[in-house]
Amino acid sequence: MADATTAPPSMMNAPAVPDERIPPRRLFAFLIMVFGMFMSILDIQIVSASLAEIQAGLSASSSEVSWVQTSYLIAEVIAIPLSGFLSRAFGTRLLFAISAAGFTIASFLCGFATTIEQMILWRAIQGFLGAGMIPTVFASAYTVFPRAKFYIVGPIIGLVATLAPTVGPTVGGIITDWLSWHWLFFINIVPGIGITVGVLALVDFDQPNFKLLERFDWWGLIFMAGFLGSLEYVLEEGPQYEWLQDTSVAACATICAVSAIAFFWRVLTVDEPIVDIRTFGDRNFGIGCLISFCVGIGLYGLTYMYPRYLAEVRGYSALMIGETMFVSGAAMFLTAPIVGRLMQRIDMRLIIAIGLVIFALGSFQMTWITRDYDFYELLVPQILRGVGMMFAMVPTNTISLGTLAPERVKNASGLFNLTRNLGGAVGLAVINSVLNQRTDLHIARLHERVTWGNATATETLNMFTQRLQGMGDASLMAMKQLSQIVHRQAVVMGFGDAFLMLTVFYFGLTVMVAFLNKPAGVLSEPGH
Repeated sequence: MADATTAPPSMMNAPAVPDERIPPRRLFAFLIMVFGMFMSILDIQIVSASLAEIQAGLSASSSEVSWVQTSYLIAEVIAIPLSGFLSRAFGTRLLFAISAAGFTIASFLCGFATTIEQMILWRAIQGFLGAGMIPTVFASAYTVFPRAKFYIVGPIIGLVATLAPTVGPTVGGIITDWLSWHWLFFINIVPGIGITVGVLALVDFDQPNFKLLERFDWWGLIFMAGFLGSLEYVLEEGPQYEWLQDTSVAACATICAVSAIAFFWRVLTVDEPIVDIRTFGDRNFGIGCLISFCVGIGLYGLTYMYPRYLAEVRGYSALMIGETMFVSGAAMFLTAPIVGRLMQRIDMRLIIAIGLVIFALGSFQMTWITRDYDFYELLVPQILRGVGMMFAMVPTNTISLGTLAPERVKNASGLFNLTRNLGGAVGLAVINSVLNQRTDLHIARLHERVTWGNATATETLNMFTQRLQGMGDASLMAMKQLSQIVHRQAVVMGFGDAFLMLTVFYFGLTVMVAFLNKPAGVLSEPGH
């Protein structure tokens, strides 16, 4: 049978044979699962714009409130690779229902939390239970539906995986502004109940194999939890605590190294490993995971950088940040069906390369950033970011998972989603370090220039002094204002350096696409 990359357009546009038709019940069940995945991914970022309100509501310190996000991420990173084994043991229907129900109950408890300790505990449980929904949807998309329909289901899950973290700050800002931070969690309850009931009633994709539970590798789970949990902690906390100079970060780095060695030894020697890492031996899957890791850096990195710039430099509120960030989400939404159609007609490797170049161009436009960049200056870079992300993400998903044998997809889906999340964690750590170091460097350089011999600096200082006459120590207040201007300019220059780093990185990443094998037959039923 001709594959998708060589078949003429007339063949691709021919009516589908009866066995390729997607039953409405199955499609509806899949869409319910997709919405569950959207909720789980959305909740990573939904609190990011409202941490100040949560901090005030729970009387927490700034270091404590950051754990509202960190605890969720750590728990999710541990649970995602575990889902492959659990999906085979419990079956898609039961695992997804347990995940959705547990996520909903934990959301309810988060909303009623009265102390920061309670909130951190329930958020960790929410992240751990909700994580099972993400790879289960990916696995279902590439095992349940005919390969000729991947161009429909691929963009759906790709859109949700990229759109949810992008619009998270927007949704969170609106909810907190209109209602209160408690509703960031209460809003999950009714949809969560609906998803749980819908999945139990409609999903019939596969059968459970409970005998697998007798061979569950508890040591593998302990080693994996130590490895991934401590790695996430190091990446989250390292940039603000000077990395290994902090005792807790250094201790977690040691635990991470020891646990990693034990974990890889365990999964390569035990009969029924908790995660089958041999799947990385498949060339397209291994390189696809690497590209997914790198795309995760940009996906989560820019979802962090844009709001931080708008808050620190422009002084935007959470709602205003959300409205500005909505542009990328809209671009992704409109691009998804276009990518689906292009995948039928163009080599998917070329689409990925085009996406990475578009993303790099969006970052390049931001290298000229000034403190005056507002909605309209950010418009084109955000559109390019959204379009590039969809072009890169959707074909990568299909090349990585759509070419594997169906029995390997459940396990592989957990690993694939893990790489994207780890990419996000690494990206945030690197971006934070670059912003901190480059800002400090620019402050030092600017202070060297702002001297009495600098006519502009002297003129500005005199102007401030005259303006502040009669308001106390005018000269001291003028110096303070000038120092604030210098600091803000250094912060903006730091952002420009970080965007330049991402530009070079994504232009360079296009080289990786050349190592992918041509994905023969992905969008057509394989001949047996």
